[in-house]
Amino acid sequence: MDHLRVATFDVMSGTLEDLVEVIQQPGSFVDIFHALPGFKSYSLLEVSPTQVMSISVWETHEEAEEAIAASAEWVAVNMSETVKRTSNTSAAEILVVNAGE
Repeated sequence: MDHLRVATFDVMSGTLEDLVEVIQQPGSFVDIFHALPGFKSYSLLEVSPTQVMSISVWETHEEAEEAIAASAEWVAVNMSETVKRTSNTSAAEILVVNAGE
């Protein structure tokens, strides 16, 4: 089964729209994820007007762990004044998937 990388962040400055624009720019960690082996998908969810959850799907646990390190480094260099991680980033195996047709 696939593995998830999950992290939550408080937005400390700017708007959610600003954050979305930054992470979709060329060279952002979304591009970094696409370059890493095992990448399947990335989602950014609005938890509240000042909090987001970042979720990515990977083929293996090891690949999800590599994504944790890559995203933490990118955020520290590029967004340390914009967002603050509020939960430990983790990688977990997906045990059940129930997809609609």
